[in-house]
Amino acid sequence: MTALLTLWLPILLSAVVVFVISSLIHMVIKWHAPDYRGFANEDAVRDAIRAGNPAPGRYVVPYCADMKEMGGEAMLKKYREGPVGHIVLAPAGAPNMGKHLGLWFLWSLAIAAVAAFLATRLLGLDHSHARAAAKLVGAVTFIAHGFGTMQESIWMARPCSSSAKYLLDAALYAVGSGCVFLWLWP
Repeated sequence: MTALLTLWLPILLSAVVVFVISSLIHMVIKWHAPDYRGFANEDAVRDAIRAGNPAPGRYVVPYCADMKEMGGEAMLKKYREGPVGHIVLAPAGAPNMGKHLGLWFLWSLAIAAVAAFLATRLLGLDHSHARAAAKLVGAVTFIAHGFGTMQESIWMARPCSSSAKYLLDAALYAVGSGCVFLWLWP
């Protein structure tokens, strides 16, 4: 715990750097904008979903409750006819960007703290290990921010090009975090 307290500044600054890089990616560069599409008949789709009155959550179309059912002719017909997809529904109402940004910052702070913890446990706080600590922090940051997106491509039909961009985001976060820890390692 004492080691983490010693690293409070690089932990905090690392989260700030990730937050700033993310903000630039999403609000200035906007390279993720083409990853999202709307339906040509959005109002009809919204009406159909609203008619079912689904609770917020993750939905699969077509849905089958059992893997055995997936091989049945009726289910195979639904798959052939399409659409096949995963839909995430949030509660009705305007998105609370303050809440989302706050949670994003806290997540980035948690990743920085875990990375710092691992670096101190494996390398200690000796300044001669600053370069190795920065590399480890960068690797942990990259893994934590980037690897989950590949599961979305494997299982949830997220385009691989979208996941590749998120991996690039994670690499930028890793470089930023690694530089902060290299600079501020005791």
